[in-house]
Amino acid sequence: MLHLRAVCPVDATDAVLAVLKEHPGVTHVLSFPGAAIEPAGDVVEADLAREATDEVLSALCGLGVDRTGGVTLEQIDTSLSDAADRAEEAAPGEGADAVVWEELLSRTGEESRLNVTFLAFLTIACLLAAVGVVTNSPVTLVGAMVVGPEFGPLAAIAVGIVLRRRDLVRRAALALAVGFPAAMLVTFACAVVGSYTGLFDRSMVLGAHEADFVFRVGPFSLIVALLAGAAGMLSMTSAKSAALVGVFISVTTVPAAGFAAVAAVLGEWSICGLSVLQLGVNLVGIVVAAGVVLALRHRRGHTRDLRRPLSHG
Repeated sequence: MLHLRAVCPVDATDAVLAVLKEHPGVTHVLSFPGAAIEPAGDVVEADLAREATDEVLSALCGLGVDRTGGVTLEQIDTSLSDAADRAEEAAPGEGADAVVWEELLSRTGEESRLNVTFLAFLTIACLLAAVGVVTNSPVTLVGAMVVGPEFGPLAAIAVGIVLRRRDLVRRAALALAVGFPAAMLVTFACAVVGSYTGLFDRSMVLGAHEADFVFRVGPFSLIVALLAGAAGMLSMTSAKSAALVGVFISVTTVPAAGFAAVAAVLGEWSICGLSVLQLGVNLVGIVVAAGVVLALRHRRGHTRDLRRPLSHG
């Protein structure tokens, strides 16, 4: 279940209440006349089944509530109510299969921004990957995969392409185009220091190594990236968000970036080039698969135009 709160002008309240009361997937409808101060108006709240959310939001936005007031959604972790159970049963489809398009746009829009936090996480992830390469530690490489924030912009590019949101594609592409080179440059600088201070040497990196899979590009590199992209988009468009951790661990984007930086310090340009190629294959594969999954779900369940520019942030 999701909790909805709508701030609406007084003259639109009756229409908003009518939308909520008429939909079988909505329950616990509350009205607070005059409760909203800025913007002024009434506050209407309700609980709704996830599979009913997109239809309800479409109707409310059709009334202009998103422009004259505002609509917010919150996840309800626990709901003890027969009325809520009936609403979920009456709503068409399954909650886990339902796509809340506004939620997806909001989430990918926020996670695709180029900011200090994104750069910090990506840089730390690349540094962890470099340590994993130098110490021959698969566990550290897995840690780098989990820390890396790159799936957010990749998902945003897929969403932007499918929904024809050029603003979202540009924002996400900028985050990746600036983020990865910046993180790799910092990792390169740290690796230079480590090499000159004797923290690691060529034999530690180029010997028999469990991390060699990072730069060994092959058909399975693309297969894994495609599967990860599909799983990631399914996770983001459903209620199965915990599956994203598995997506992070399965792809070698950040490890490839870290390996490329270390190889460049050692002058191993072939390994550096293969690592960059691995990075590119993974990035493209994730976007393609995520876009295909989203396009299929969009064609089946899309209810309205979502191409207006992002209004938040």
